[in-house]
Amino acid sequence: MGEENGKSLGFWLLLGALVILVVSIVLLSWVPPVSKDELVHHLAVPKLYLKHGGMVELPFMEFSYYPMNLELLYLVPLAFGNDILPKFIHFGFALLTAWLLFRYLKRRINGLYALFGVLLFLSLPLVIKLSITAYIDLGVIFFSAASLLFLLEWAEKAFKMRYLVLSALFCALGLGTKYNSLISLFLLTLFAPFLYARVCRDGKPGLLKPARQGLLFSLVSIALFSPWMVRNYHWTGNPIYPLYHQWFKATGPVTGEAESGPSEAEESRGGHSIFGYRKVVYGEQGWEIALLPVRIFVEGQDGDPQRFDGKLNPLLLLLPLFAFFRSAVDSAVIRREKKTLLAFAVLFFAFAFFSKDLRMRYIAPIIPPLVVLSVFGLRNMVGWIQSVGPNAGRWRSIFLGTGLFFFMALNFRYLGSQFTQVDPFSYLSGKISRHEYIARFVPEYGAVRHINQHLPQEARVGLLFSGNRGYYLDRAYVYGEDLLLRSLKGAGRPERVHQGFRNAGVTHLLIQDRLFGRWADYNFNEDEKRILRDFFGEYAEGLFQADGFSVFALRTIPP
Repeated sequence: MGEENGKSLGFWLLLGALVILVVSIVLLSWVPPVSKDELVHHLAVPKLYLKHGGMVELPFMEFSYYPMNLELLYLVPLAFGNDILPKFIHFGFALLTAWLLFRYLKRRINGLYALFGVLLFLSLPLVIKLSITAYIDLGVIFFSAASLLFLLEWAEKAFKMRYLVLSALFCALGLGTKYNSLISLFLLTLFAPFLYARVCRDGKPGLLKPARQGLLFSLVSIALFSPWMVRNYHWTGNPIYPLYHQWFKATGPVTGEAESGPSEAEESRGGHSIFGYRKVVYGEQGWEIALLPVRIFVEGQDGDPQRFDGKLNPLLLLLPLFAFFRSAVDSAVIRREKKTLLAFAVLFFAFAFFSKDLRMRYIAPIIPPLVVLSVFGLRNMVGWIQSVGPNAGRWRSIFLGTGLFFFMALNFRYLGSQFTQVDPFSYLSGKISRHEYIARFVPEYGAVRHINQHLPQEARVGLLFSGNRGYYLDRAYVYGEDLLLRSLKGAGRPERVHQGFRNAGVTHLLIQDRLFGRWADYNFNEDEKRILRDFFGEYAEGLFQADGFSVFALRTIPP
């Protein structure tokens, strides 16, 4: 009876914490979008598609060539003027992933452990942060987890074809959401024949039959992903533009660093290896770089590229260490699945680690496998404690319970900090208006409102160091830094700079004054600075200035 009461108490504690977590995320999400990538990419591009009446090429946005499954979902609420609902769509993929984890863990252990896995996943700081933004990474996490778990179910259920096709379908949906799902495609294409060869009961399957499973998986995935490839090939000659552009005789837009996407280009290592980059940029020693696979679980920090721009929890590192402890009690199926989950997490991390800067969002697909392994590790620790007897087990239970409470409290402490940062109650209570709330987080919003209210509908704005946040602009716009750089270098006369903007259809400029001044001092010699001053004196008329941002109109001819 006491054990049953303990389980009942544990169930209600976990369920209560889960309800608090979900309600908190809903409250934090119910504010206008202000995160950078929302305003640059994930909401801005769908808004431009709506404005143009369909999917059009946007050459100045390199990231607009990325696959956009989730952004197309965001089109629907945006078409009705609602830009908060996309956050709930994104959060919905976190809930779907939680359902996948619950479904798997309940079958493999029991409902109580499954509920703990759901709480661990949803309360991770990275998942909380993503759940309150209209990004796409929770979609990638869900699709990769579904693809992996259905592949395991395919091996468990005598290789019934529908499970392999389901796995390939979810892999394709991940590919159509973000390019780093190519890693999942590669790994699962290898896992399919490996699982078939290990589990097949029809004698020795040889090489052909297992290879056929991997080929079928990859063909189905690529076929379902192919509409995005056809679009990019039609526009640029490269089906996965801008990746591997040097491999294709492509005709895609030539973009400079200033025009690059909000995250990918900023995180470029400039040709350095990850080791050289972190040593030069961050001053890290060799031992610090070697410990990166451990540091990502303990040092994460939002907004800090050196600390991986996101937070996880040390439990994801500690508990999986015990997932293979006392494995003799597990069935052969569970042992095989644990090895597959571990292999996926390790290999995915390795690919992401060596391919670009180490950011939490890039390795996010490893989270569901690590959560599953963490729950197996917790179950094994509890089983070991129960096996040593009541006296010794009591102190070990206290130690384990205290540790779990401490590490889970870190997640909820982070959740509480988001209420201070996001401050949803000021907006929800009506204390401040939508415009006032946005202006708190978007420094150029005053200038943007001036443009929307006073510039003609046919205006086209060049954005100069405004962070490329174009979502709230109701006028056409382009990124202007690279355009100005190309126009000014070797121009000789201010009218050449003016002509460069006019050729691009730019009629107005929105400039972040301080960054623009620093950029000009760094990039141009004295003659070029003089030409730039003459250009603003002869061809630009100041219309608005506030909060460090200025709006200029370009004259047709000098005064």
